[in-house]
Amino acid sequence: MAWPERERLKVLQLVKTSVGATWALRQIRELVKLGVEVHVALPPGGPLVPRYEAEGARVHTVQLDFPAKTPWRLPRVSKEMRNLVSSIRPDIIHSHFVGTTFTARLGLGRNHPVPRVFQVPGPLHLEHAFFREAELLTAGRSDYWVASSEWTRKRYLASGISQNRLFLSYYGVDLDGYRGQRKGKLRELLRVDSSTILVGMVAYMYPPKRYLGQTRGLKGHEDLIDAMSWVVKKHPNARCVFIGGAWNNAFLYEERVRAYGKKKLGEHALFLGTRDDVSELYPDFDVAVHPSHSENVGGAVESLLHGVPTVATNVGGLPDLVRHGKTGWLTSPRDPKKLAEAISATLQNPTHSRQMALQGEILARQMFDVTTTARQVLDIYHTVTSHGR
Repeated sequence: MAWPERERLKVLQLVKTSVGATWALRQIRELVKLGVEVHVALPPGGPLVPRYEAEGARVHTVQLDFPAKTPWRLPRVSKEMRNLVSSIRPDIIHSHFVGTTFTARLGLGRNHPVPRVFQVPGPLHLEHAFFREAELLTAGRSDYWVASSEWTRKRYLASGISQNRLFLSYYGVDLDGYRGQRKGKLRELLRVDSSTILVGMVAYMYPPKRYLGQTRGLKGHEDLIDAMSWVVKKHPNARCVFIGGAWNNAFLYEERVRAYGKKKLGEHALFLGTRDDVSELYPDFDVAVHPSHSENVGGAVESLLHGVPTVATNVGGLPDLVRHGKTGWLTSPRDPKKLAEAISATLQNPTHSRQMALQGEILARQMFDVTTTARQVLDIYHTVTSHGR
C-alpha cells in the first residue's frame, strides 16, 4: 500500500551505471509502487535508462560517479550534483555506489541539510584502510548507511558509526523468476548426459587491481581452475562450466583466464561467455561455486533460489546465506585445495547436498524478496527523516 500523500517522500537515487546494477532498478521499482517519488540520476545511453522510466522513476541522465581517473573534472561534476539537488529539492539522497557517494558528499559539503543514505553494495572499499578512512572522513551529520550484509554492518560499527545512523537491508530479487525452471537446456547445449558432473561458476571476470595488492581476479576464477585440477582426479567425469565474460571491457584478462583454464583442465573447462539465459542454465549444475575474494552475498542468492548445492568462500556477506553444513559449504578464500575439498564433499553426498540447498532456498526466499526489502528501505527513509524533526 502506498503511503498517504502527506507523507509522500521525494528521493534522489544516485546510480553510476545505466548498463548494470539491476538490483537498484528492482528496488526503485518497488519504492515507486509504495508511493515514493523517485528521481534517478544515471549516465545517458545505457539500456536501463528506458527501463527506469517504464517503472515510473523520473530519470536525469547525468554522470555523477567520482572521476577517479580524471580528477580535474571533479569541480564540474560537483556543480552538476549541486544543480540537480537544487532543482529536485529531494527529501533524501540515496546513493548506491562508493563513487556517487563521494561525489554527493564532496559536491554538497559535509553540512548539507538533506539526509544522505549510502546503501553499501559490497565490502571491497571497507577491506582496505585507505579507502575505508577516506569514505568515513567525507561523511557529515546528515549521512546514514544501509549495510547489505552483516560483515559490512559490523565493520561500520567497529569504525565508530553509531547504531542510530546504521541499518541493514539486503538488495532483493524477484522471487517469481525462480519458479518452475526446467532442467536440460545446459546439458543439451554442451551435448552431455546426466552422467557428466557439472560444476558451475557464474560471474563476470574482474581483472586484478594491482594497487589493492591483488594478483588474481576478484571473483576467484583462477582459484576454481586450480581446485578443479584436484577434483577431476577423483571425478574424471566432471566438467567446470564458466558463465560470464569480461567486465568493463577487460578482454585481455578474460583471454588469460580462458588460456589458464585450458592449460590446467583441458576439456574439463568450458567457457560460455556472457549469456542472457543464465536462469535457464542454472538448474543443470550439480554444484555452484562462488570462490570470490571479496563479495556481498553475490550469486549465492541465485544458485540457492534455483535449489543448486552451493559452495562459497567465507568472505563478506556470503555467510549470511551460505551457512556451513546447513545451507551449503563455506571454505577459505584464496585456498584452491580447501575449495577442492568442499566441492568433492558436495559431490560425494548428493542427497545431503540437495537437502542443504533446499534449506538455502527457503532462507533465500525469506531474506531476499524485493517487495519486503523495499519496504525495509522505506521504513529507513522515514526513520532518517524523523531524525531531523
